[in-house]
Order: sequence, then structure tokens, then C-alpha cells
Amino acid sequence: MIQDSFSQSYAQARDKFLHAADAAGLPVESHRHPLPGRDGEILAMDVVREGPVDAQSLLIVSSACHGVEGYCGSGVQVQALQDSAWREAARESQVAVLYIHALNPYGFSHVRRVTHENVDLNRNFQDFSQALPLNEAYREVEPLLLPEVWPPNEANAQATAQFIAQHGMVRLQAAVTRGQHQYPEGMFFGGTSETWSNLTLRKVLQQHARQTQRLAWIDLHTGLGPSGVGERIFACADDAAAFARARAWWGQQITSIYDGSSTSAFLTGLMWMAAYQECPQAEYTGLALEYGTEPMEKVMMALRAEHWLHNHPQASADLKAQIKQDLMDAFYTNTDAWRTQILAQAQEAMHQAVRGLSQA
Repeated sequence: MIQDSFSQSYAQARDKFLHAADAAGLPVESHRHPLPGRDGEILAMDVVREGPVDAQSLLIVSSACHGVEGYCGSGVQVQALQDSAWREAARESQVAVLYIHALNPYGFSHVRRVTHENVDLNRNFQDFSQALPLNEAYREVEPLLLPEVWPPNEANAQATAQFIAQHGMVRLQAAVTRGQHQYPEGMFFGGTSETWSNLTLRKVLQQHARQTQRLAWIDLHTGLGPSGVGERIFACADDAAAFARARAWWGQQITSIYDGSSTSAFLTGLMWMAAYQECPQAEYTGLALEYGTEPMEKVMMALRAEHWLHNHPQASADLKAQIKQDLMDAFYTNTDAWRTQILAQAQEAMHQAVRGLSQA
């Protein structure tokens, strides 16, 4: 059944991933996180490789860059490991596949989007020896985002509504989600140094991707766009040749943060830049597969609430439970119809990547 690949907790998701790898006869490389999970369980970035270490072509499929989004991504990975036709297609194309399960296991387990350092992992891949980018727009909206009380009082609700009426939801989204490095307790904080997940992922890339000549990466995300629709977002540097290659593989509908066609705002410190830094020998082609869940207003409200909760741990048990459930709903739609859409689009994108890699 469709739902059997998906899970209701990180511990369950990890168990399913490990069992699927074992059933496929594939070894697991586990990078243990320094902290325990929500229920005291071990946290880890688990890595499974199918294909020779000297493969010239490698496809990475990763989940939970933004912890809570792993409830979707893990299901895709578990299903892929159980799909004999998919695995055979990759083998016949001489493409090795690397599954990276739970890039941010802490956020996955604790139902947070960020890491244990309160950092958005997909804003953390900066050169920290240089001056970090300033997000002046975030400074303007920060007082609105995290009020003293939750739910927001009438004054905050009116001020937020007024900002949206004057500037639009798109500007608010851009101001908040672009990332910032000045407010450590704020939202979409990119950090002031490399996180555990950043450093661990780099080790994985150094070990598994420095031998390959052609590298593709599908990173699984949720929370933007129409429900169940997987937006295909170009996940490379702003390079015309790479964009042309991505469109040839994944279709003309691929969007980009560089030309404004994506529902995602322009971002800095993106995770996939590590592919260039750690695997400079490889021709790299990347895709962020971004599945829609709920309207942006509800997603943003759920993010604000969960971040407020992080800063106010004394909140009542009932309020905590409601906020966590709202965040889950914002990033994972718990229906078979949604899951079916997710799997079909992920399978198509993975097969397209394998064909693209084999024809390079």
C-alpha cells in the first residue's frame, strides 16, 4: 500500500529506510548526530549507495534538508529502494544512486524545519570567512513575525495584514525566506558557521562523489505551490549550460530562482553549492523537487507559530501540540491521494535523471 512507505515519526521513517536497504542487500553508512531525538532515539544522516564506487555517473536523492519535510522525502526514498524496476533501470544505465536519508535528522525528529543550531540548512552554505549577506528586508518584518504572544493579538494581526495589503504576500515571503545572518533566534537564520549537517554532508560528498564525472542531485522539499504539484526548481549555479541541460532532462517547465519563474524567492547559502565545492571535477545538474501542501498564508503562519514556540518553551501542552500539528500539516499532507502524486512525480524525475546522465 502507498502509505506503507511513509511514516508518522522520524524513528519510524529511519527504521523503514534501514529495513528497505537491508532487503535490497545494500549496506548503510550512518553518521550519528550528537543529540537525541524527540523520543530519545538515535539521530543520524544515513547513506545508502547502489552502484560501483568508480561509477562515472552518480545520482543523489536526498531528504529532510528542512527536517519536517523529511516525512515526504523519506517515503520517496523508501519506495525507491523497494522498486525493483527503478533499480534495474539505474543499473542498466550504469548510473550509481546515492540515497541520503535525513540531511537534518534533528529537525525531522523534533518536527522543526531548522537544525539543532536553529539554522536553515539551505541558507548555511556560505563562505564564513567573508562578510555575510545582509537581508535588510527581514529587519523590517521581524517584529511582525514573532510577537510576544501566540496566537497573535489583534494589533499584530492588523499590522501584518496591512503590510501584506501594501506590499503583497510575495514581498513578505521574499523578505522572510531569503535567509538572514543577523538574528540567531529569528526565522530562516543562515548561521554564522557551518552546522553539523553542513559538515557531515560535505564528508559524504567527498567520499562518494569525487570519483564521478557526471553528478545529478534531486533534493526533495515540500511547502510551496499547489497541493500535490511538484515544482521542478533548477538547483545549480546561475549557469546557462546547466539550465539547458536541466530543461532537456526534466522538461521545459523547470523553474529558476534566478529569473523569477520559481515560487521560491531568490536565496543565498544554498546547499547544492557544495556540489561545486566538494566535487569540482564533475559536471553537475541539480533539481529541487518542491511539492505543494497548503496555501502560502497557512504555511507561513505555521512556520511563525513553531518558531515562536521554540522561543517560548513554557507554552501550554495544548498549544504546543496544536502548533506542531499545524507545522506537520503545512509540510506533509497525510492522504493517499497526495502521497500517490508525490511518488509518481518523484519516480518520473529520477528516471529522467538517469536517462540524462547515461546520455551525457
